[in-house]
Amino acid sequence: MFHGSLPALVTPFKNGELDLDTLKKLVDWHVEQGSNGIVPVGTTGESPTLSLREHEIVIEEVVRHAAGRIPVIAGAGANNTAEGVRLIRKASEVGADGALVVTPYYNKPTQAGLIAHFTAMHDAAEIPIIIYNIPPRSVIDMLPETMGELSRLPRIVGVKDATAKLDRVALQRMACGPDFVQLSGEDGTAVGFNAMGGTGCISVTANVAPRLSSEMQAACAAGDYAKALTYQDRLMPLHEAIFTEPGLCGVKFAMSELGLCANEVRLPMTPVTEPTQEKIRAAMRHAGLLN
Repeated sequence: MFHGSLPALVTPFKNGELDLDTLKKLVDWHVEQGSNGIVPVGTTGESPTLSLREHEIVIEEVVRHAAGRIPVIAGAGANNTAEGVRLIRKASEVGADGALVVTPYYNKPTQAGLIAHFTAMHDAAEIPIIIYNIPPRSVIDMLPETMGELSRLPRIVGVKDATAKLDRVALQRMACGPDFVQLSGEDGTAVGFNAMGGTGCISVTANVAPRLSSEMQAACAAGDYAKALTYQDRLMPLHEAIFTEPGLCGVKFAMSELGLCANEVRLPMTPVTEPTQEKIRAAMRHAGLLN
């Protein structure tokens, strides 16, 4: 199933519009760099500021260009269940390998509401679903007991856990079973997450350091946590620097320093400030990404 380093792919823009040529180049780059999958149009892909049609276009273009070389987990989350159903059906139709479905933000549903929402998403498509649990953004926390109930549905296969609570891995193993895929959604605790039973990370930092992120995950999978920590020591300043301001803004700046995409985000996001730029540059030098 899904494992290793899976970059939460940015959506490149050019003069305010989708830059599909650069998007395809990024897919090629991640294949070359050894990423274990890609996750387009999540929060890092600026899904809140894409139109519904743009969202569908990005999914379709990434799946088509990946052409089976690398798994694609398409962002298909929404706080409107009907809209989410449309997105997950689109992801299924174009051949995505899975869908990432966030807990409905802003609405603050009950745990029963979460079960109803994810059941509707499950019933709408024939691809595996990864639950995205990120309480700081969605303002609702899917409890392990709720996740356990949803895990009984055949196409709900795992979680992207962005709680940064490492005990959740053990609690979710108890509720969902050891075969339930647990992916970290928080770069700074990814090694510890794996030590608790996780199998990888849907990563922001992997947009700019895909090879290092993939090798770190491979070391974890091999049980060589001493080696994994040497990678984490190189990457930790970058994790922190990228998230000094919103992570998608930080990572787009870092990518622009490598000539990968333009440093362009959509309002209400804004490019990172000069002090943060210098912090990111220093962290990139520490990681060996810049001279």
